[in-house]
Amino acid sequence: MLHIMKQYSMVCFSLFLIIGISFTPAPAAGEPVNMLSLQEGALPVVVPATYGGWHAHLLLDDSPNSGWACEEANISNNVFVFELVETATLERFEFDNASVDAEGAGAKDILVEVSTSSAQAGYAPVLETVLVDLTDQQSFPAAAKTPARWVRLTIRTNRGSAKWTELFSFRGFGEKPAMTTPGNISGTYETSYSSFHVLQQGTALTGCYEYDDGLLEGTIEGRVMKITWRESGGPDDRGPAVMVFAPDGKTFRGFWWYLGRERGAPNGIWEGKKISTEVGGCPHWSGSVGGELKKQLLAEKRARLYGILFDTNSSVIRSESQPVLDQVLDLLRAEPDWKLTIEGHTDAVGSNEHNLTLSQQRADAVKANLVSGGVNESRLKTVGFGESKPLADNGTELGRAQNRRVELVRE
Repeated sequence: MLHIMKQYSMVCFSLFLIIGISFTPAPAAGEPVNMLSLQEGALPVVVPATYGGWHAHLLLDDSPNSGWACEEANISNNVFVFELVETATLERFEFDNASVDAEGAGAKDILVEVSTSSAQAGYAPVLETVLVDLTDQQSFPAAAKTPARWVRLTIRTNRGSAKWTELFSFRGFGEKPAMTTPGNISGTYETSYSSFHVLQQGTALTGCYEYDDGLLEGTIEGRVMKITWRESGGPDDRGPAVMVFAPDGKTFRGFWWYLGRERGAPNGIWEGKKISTEVGGCPHWSGSVGGELKKQLLAEKRARLYGILFDTNSSVIRSESQPVLDQVLDLLRAEPDWKLTIEGHTDAVGSNEHNLTLSQQRADAVKANLVSGGVNESRLKTVGFGESKPLADNGTELGRAQNRRVELVRE
């Protein structure tokens, strides 16, 4: 078989406890989102026998170049179940198979069913189709608008190979649902590789891990923690991660990437459980969002402000953002001589003109909040950059999440 195995850098992962970042809400209301994405918190919960490193989660990694292959000769009626982070109505499904590398191995006859009952029962069919061979972005509307929490994919047949069946992407698009939260996740967690300490303040997260001065920053949206890790080893020692908490907030499953490699297979798999509600700490971590802001503004004169959430396509700051803004207020009270420029940045969804206006309005909204909290208006300036200064790939949800941000710059 001519498969090129995907490598997961697990040796590196056992050394680096990877943690990462997220920012403001994603697409406009009604805009379809690929809810069957690792980056949106979807996870495989039932998987068929698999060849080598061609794992089922690679169907959900937003890349047409990595995917799943069956165990040798187990070519028919391969069944997967994927769990969405929240119940959503998927209106369209999409498949990639152009990268199939064994003759006749491409998935052919497909059945998609959805359930809100459990991973095992209550399924209703929403798509039955035949895939074209060696073609990406094959799109099919759902037969009915049926709510889904679990999505069951059955690959019934292939294109004639007696050894292999392959599929490279499976996507399901629908409007992003409201997210429910497991409560405050602050504490110490034991993972497959090491422990980390995380503090939740509003929707913002900050914390540390005990390797190479590791630090984490990010946000939590419902049960999905989207964060960025960074270490002292150099500019390449950083990247995003997505972890999905169980409804009780005591365990999580997730994936991590190196910065700039988010479009494709994750670099590692991460599972963990909460061992204490005590956050603990590390010598290189200040212990709060405000403390980390101060460190960055002192050292670099620039810091990203995580956890500032706005209403969709709006400059109205959501109430859960106030604990983060209170940290900025405390910092400015402690440093009365500091003057800051508040920068607004967006992703590339929508027109340049709209994003430029929106980013300016959001920066102005942050300024207005701080002024209402007692900061003299003369200490604050604002500027909106729209989508002109991306940090990451706008073609992925993690990239867009990193590009939607507020930054503070000290004069």
